[in-house]
Amino acid sequence: MAGGDVLRVTRTVAIPLDELEWRFSGSGGPGGQHANTANTRAEVRFDVVASPSLGPVQRARLLARLGPVVRVVASDERSQGRNRALALERLAARLAEGLHVERPRRPTRPTVASTRRRVEDKRRQGARKVDRQRGRRVDPDG
Repeated sequence: MAGGDVLRVTRTVAIPLDELEWRFSGSGGPGGQHANTANTRAEVRFDVVASPSLGPVQRARLLARLGPVVRVVASDERSQGRNRALALERLAARLAEGLHVERPRRPTRPTVASTRRRVEDKRRQGARKVDRQRGRRVDPDG
């Protein structure tokens, strides 16, 4: 995810790693002496408001969708380095999702063939139900 001191979020957005604020603490849960002494849980925070890497439209979109500060935590692994990498991946994914612009749907009409199939299926289903009421078997195709 991170290539050369930047976190690549999308093709147009790259965030320098020095804009990220890191915090490390002990992960909870079982693990014995290692988990009790090592600060392997990684938390990364990205300040959307103060970031010079974002354009005004990108900043407004992230503020509306994610808020002024985006925070990600990773404590899945026993190694702080792997948790750091996981946190960066998750941050990039969350920011990319926040920046994603949904293309507007262009309404389309159903094809003639699909309309014909739907009507034929409805007719077959109706014949099947009528057949159940009468208690006899009728060929639904004619």
